[in-house]
Amino acid sequence: MPWLIGEAMGESSLLGAYRLATRLAHPLAGPLLAWRLRRGKEDGARLGERYGTPGLERPAGPLVWVHAASVGETVSVLPLLERIVAMSAVSGLITTGTVTSARVAGSRLGEGLMHQFAPLDGPRFVGAFLDHWRPAAAIFAESELWPNMILETARRGVPLALVNARMSERSFARWRQRGSAMAKALLGRFDVCLAQSQADADRLAVLGAAGVQATGNLKFDVPPPPADEAELAALAAAIGDRPCWLAASLHPGEDAQVIAAHGKLAARFPRLVTLMAPRHPERGAEVAGRIAEAGLAPARRSVDMRPRAETDIFVMDSIGELGLAFRLAPVVLMGGSLVPHGGQNPIEAAKLEVAILHGPHVSNFAEIYAALDGESGAVRISGADAMAGIVSDLLASPDARQAQCRAAARVLARFAGPLDRTLTALEPILGRLPRRR
Repeated sequence: MPWLIGEAMGESSLLGAYRLATRLAHPLAGPLLAWRLRRGKEDGARLGERYGTPGLERPAGPLVWVHAASVGETVSVLPLLERIVAMSAVSGLITTGTVTSARVAGSRLGEGLMHQFAPLDGPRFVGAFLDHWRPAAAIFAESELWPNMILETARRGVPLALVNARMSERSFARWRQRGSAMAKALLGRFDVCLAQSQADADRLAVLGAAGVQATGNLKFDVPPPPADEAELAALAAAIGDRPCWLAASLHPGEDAQVIAAHGKLAARFPRLVTLMAPRHPERGAEVAGRIAEAGLAPARRSVDMRPRAETDIFVMDSIGELGLAFRLAPVVLMGGSLVPHGGQNPIEAAKLEVAILHGPHVSNFAEIYAALDGESGAVRISGADAMAGIVSDLLASPDARQAQCRAAARVLARFAGPLDRTLTALEPILGRLPRRR
């Protein structure tokens, strides 16, 4: 079986087993996608793209392909792709793997940019995708190390870059223990590997990545999330002068703590309205049910559109509207941090001058949270009691909120510039592309 034989750099036995398994699993793609479709995790009108069947015509001329995983990665790399298209005579294609990220990408695509769902990581599907799009360069974001996607792209001689790369201590330990040869075979295919931090760069280099540099986190150079002005005005009018705060990007296990905190806060702020934005909008009905079980009055963005006078907690179960929520609330709890998920990105909230709280689990953004906490630009809490206490103090004191937001802005200023550094470091690849005149 020659397709199991390593190419120039060789393949580990684990990688060979993966390649074999994904080739044999091609017939299971249909049932897998059907199951995901039933759960709302696929777009039924665009399932063909998951098989590598294009949903769009390929434009003439060179094309740069950027692959991201979900919403956060998509938002962070879109400005990079926009800059590449602006300075080079190329088209830009971004692929993602989730319905939510597709909708976000679709709402933010600039001129010359296209979106497709990433093909499933089977050799046949990846091959069909590459046959159609024929990228002149491929850029993968963060930790998107899909083996067939990487190997098939490299086999065709397409220059490869990994940007905004991260490698946590936990992932690093797993790779070294169980798959160091596989990591080297995959990371070694990248011509350039640009890491979020020096610690990430060091771990990636140990695992076999080439051309490693620490260029910073692209999320620091992402503009604040947009908001529809008419909807913002309508929501602000519905809330009126009621005290308001936000719990954003909540994961299962965090809802109950926020609901409990609301109960404690309402004793001091009887007209309080709490905004709850689940990380996965499809949880909206579940979250509203928990609120009702607690004896509170819920409303949902997807059903009611706006909070009513009697609404205690307004569930923002919509896609791509955190920009609205951040502009409505002066204080935010960033979710994914009260449970062992690793935390959600606080940068957008900081840019929109929202006072930030977070829980203890922030390993996904450890560097920025440490900097924010160290400069009093964010507050770490644990549990509903501490949450209610800090939110209460911040709601009651505009001066305290402004001081915290100014401190956060100073931290963000220190971290600015990753986009320019990334473009400079990508010059060995981008320099081969035709330039715009």
